[in-house]
Amino acid sequence: MPINKNDITKEMIEKAMQCKSADELMALAKTNGYEITKVEAEAYMAELADVELDGKELKNIAGGYCYADCPDYECTY
Repeated sequence: MPINKNDITKEMIEKAMQCKSADELMALAKTNGYEITKVEAEAYMAELADVELDGKELKNIAGGYCYADCPDYECTY
């Protein structure tokens, strides 16, 4: 079944980003009811590998910002 981008959830993207190979991504897609080819999986893997975080996103992941997204000088948490 073709993948409808509107059906893809944040959780699905996070799981896809954890895949280490095209075969893992194909298996993940299949468990969610989608069939993708090896060529499609390799293209998705290349696209995922090219994702870069900006400075703010990187600091959020590293724990440098408040989880409530407060500016540093106004954080009350």
